[in-house]
Amino acid sequence: MPASLLLPMGRMGPAFLAYANFAAYTEWNNSLIYSTTAGYLASRIAGSPPMLRPSGPVAQLPFQEIKELQQHLVRAGFNVGKVDGVLGQASRSAVKAMQIKYGLPADSWPSAELLARMRGRAQPTEAAMPAVR
Repeated sequence: MPASLLLPMGRMGPAFLAYANFAAYTEWNNSLIYSTTAGYLASRIAGSPPMLRPSGPVAQLPFQEIKELQQHLVRAGFNVGKVDGVLGQASRSAVKAMQIKYGLPADSWPSAELLARMRGRAQPTEAAMPAVR
């Protein structure tokens, strides 16, 4: 049966398999978070076990940095709709395209590393950071 992998909070958050009937949720409400939550609730009511929690906290950009990221995406030629700090489908698609461009994991989740790259400065990785003694 064909399925899509949904990562509403990026690769570090929960993962869901969505089947063809998931389209009914997104037709009613195009919000990925709402539709995923409604589908998860339906599966729990049907008897599925609870999802596993992430191994650690999922890093989330503050509202103002999401707005800034959207502004960078618009300057890069993407139509993200209204620059409002809300991560809608158009913004998530643009984030994924820029992640691919920069060689980052393409999970559509806005990260500090992507924002740093779009600002024009690379964020150091743990391997590149000097050891503290």
